[in-house]
Amino acid sequence: MQRIILFYWMLMFVQYTSAQMSFCGNKTYPALSFSAETTAKLDADIEEAHARYLKDTTNADALIWYGRRLAYRGRYDEAIAVFTKGIQQHPADARMYRHRGHRYLTTRCVDKAIADFTKAAELIKGKPDEIEPDGMPNAQNIPTSTLQSNIWYHLGLAYYLKADFTKAEEAYKECLKVSANPDMYVATANWYYITLRELKKEKEAAQLLETVPKDMKIIENEGYLTILLLYKQQQDPDELYKKLMADNNTLNNATGGFGLGNFYRLSGNPAKAQLIFEQVTKGSQWGSFAFMAAEASLPSLLSR
Repeated sequence: MQRIILFYWMLMFVQYTSAQMSFCGNKTYPALSFSAETTAKLDADIEEAHARYLKDTTNADALIWYGRRLAYRGRYDEAIAVFTKGIQQHPADARMYRHRGHRYLTTRCVDKAIADFTKAAELIKGKPDEIEPDGMPNAQNIPTSTLQSNIWYHLGLAYYLKADFTKAEEAYKECLKVSANPDMYVATANWYYITLRELKKEKEAAQLLETVPKDMKIIENEGYLTILLLYKQQQDPDELYKKLMADNNTLNNATGGFGLGNFYRLSGNPAKAQLIFEQVTKGSQWGSFAFMAAEASLPSLLSR
């Protein structure tokens, strides 16, 4: 699938720096810092994508890849500007709204993201789906998401972050219809399941879990499968907590941390959930969807 935390898979080292980036909602996050090798690779990719774009600034594919490469480098304002130009040139191309919406999510401009994903959803109605190439191919070099699944997936997340669970459910229901492989299926099912739990639709949530067997052949979304198996009582939460504490991969810590924390929250242990969410939001993966969800969930826990 389109990388859930797309550009983070490309990082060798991510550190906090003194510089800050300001996003919607007056939030600030540490600027990204890359290793010299990774910086050189990302900058070379941008240069190549920019050169292709300059050869024909009306070419939709070239424009999209230029914007995506900028975003992987953390140059979100520039990426959003590129996609905005793409929308002006190609107003009927759902991909432009899908990619700009993604970066609005990254920068916490959730309402703008919802507007973009809603428009993209309108544009794909009645059209065949298409594979979306990955910016960083997985180990098997098999893309695991599509344009339509990404549109619905991101729209569902945006509504989830706003605690509009009814609309999130609608989006995830559509997303599940186009989640055609195990990786995309478990990613969608994870968010769909916890959305159903928020809506107190316990029967539907339980039925969804029954569609997730333990032996699913996963390429890259093992974390989401693990979380779903946790809800199926096929994983030990205490064991997962120990692994989480011992794992130096901050991306895994964000994904697994939010999943585990949310499990405790929905199981009636808000104190444990708060502890884990606070740890997640102290990490470096502030661009990951799990980080965003933990961040959105903390206020209600802190005010209890």
